[in-house]
Amino acid sequence: MQNINQQNNTPSGKLSTKLQSVQQVVKEELELAIKRFKKYADRNREIPPDFQPGDKLWLASKNIKIKRTTKKLSERWLGPFEVLKKIVRHAYHLKLPQQWKSVHPVFHVSLLEPMKQSTIPNRHQLPPPPVIVEEQEEWEFAQVLDSKLKRGT
Repeated sequence: MQNINQQNNTPSGKLSTKLQSVQQVVKEELELAIKRFKKYADRNREIPPDFQPGDKLWLASKNIKIKRTTKKLSERWLGPFEVLKKIVRHAYHLKLPQQWKSVHPVFHVSLLEPMKQSTIPNRHQLPPPPVIVEEQEEWEFAQVLDSKLKRGT
């Protein structure tokens, strides 16, 4: 049908030819724009790190409720936690403590940071802070030594 319209010198044949050429130009410009956007967007993108099962990772605390008097003083990183498996390129399944049963164990790679081994001898890892589980604060502790409230905080 295109050949019939192009062979005709009728107004409809000329219009069809013109529309096809305009469509081709628009398609080429759109492809160039997509390539240009991709080039500028990829400048700020990083390849996600590839963690293996058994690796120890720190977990960002920004989406996990931690009971603290001030957000400024709360821990920014929780853990370290062990990677159980890689779900997809950007998500990992972590081994969380039993007290965190209401926290979903799959996290995006942007919330994870690899644990670096300490070069300081005899340094021990502190336990994770309390987490709100089913609207209650959960701790693992041996005994409470002392507590104090000052000025209502």
